[in-house]
Amino acid sequence: MRFVSDQRLADGVREREFTLGEIPGILWTPASAPTSAPLILLGHPGGLRRMYPRLVARARDCTAQGFAAATLELPGGGDRPASAAAEQARADLRRALAAGEPVTDDIVDRLVLPLVEKAVPEWRAVLDALLALPEIGGPVGYSGGVISIGVRLAVVEPRIVAAVLFAGSFVPRAMFAEARRVTIPLHVLLQWDDEGNDRQMALDLFDAFGSAEKTLHANMCGHTGVPRFEGESANRFFGRHLRTPPSS
Repeated sequence: MRFVSDQRLADGVREREFTLGEIPGILWTPASAPTSAPLILLGHPGGLRRMYPRLVARARDCTAQGFAAATLELPGGGDRPASAAAEQARADLRRALAAGEPVTDDIVDRLVLPLVEKAVPEWRAVLDALLALPEIGGPVGYSGGVISIGVRLAVVEPRIVAAVLFAGSFVPRAMFAEARRVTIPLHVLLQWDDEGNDRQMALDLFDAFGSAEKTLHANMCGHTGVPRFEGESANRFFGRHLRTPPSS
């Protein structure tokens, strides 16, 4: 991991941009960072610069709780090389939505499954590098989307002990079998009127999760209308699961 910038934000939060090979990302740590701070990985749909205002707001929520937060650019996002196959699948998806036609399983599979296969190993590699830093010690949470990436990480990455998942993207049918293998605590957010999401599929996915502790928060409004108070709920969720209980 190579840090390429280092600055303090207005509230004292330390923000460092990094690269790991070809993968760019950002790490935020609290103004008075404790040693071995818990870490929250911030998922997003891609386009790190475009998503930055929302990501830094989420990161500041994390650091206010004493957590570190980190994100990375997805394959094909931002300045990373685009995938012709993914671009075609995305165009097919937009065409179907604009025409009011059903989004077929083939379109969803072509768009999402290759992204999961590429992104999850990258997240795990970045996690290796982050946990080697003296100020980061875990435990680790995952927060955000693409929800299929979160599902795969929850299955294969034992260092992730809890997840807040955003049900705002189409889900391949194959991911439902993986969802049944998820056992970590989950807090799932669903925008009821999300015009670009299959609501019933999101509900079916939540039902499929194998976690003994899983909570669904559904709110009215579209994709970007998540109420501010949901951030507070997510903070309480991570506070329960990422903070080490005091020793007796």
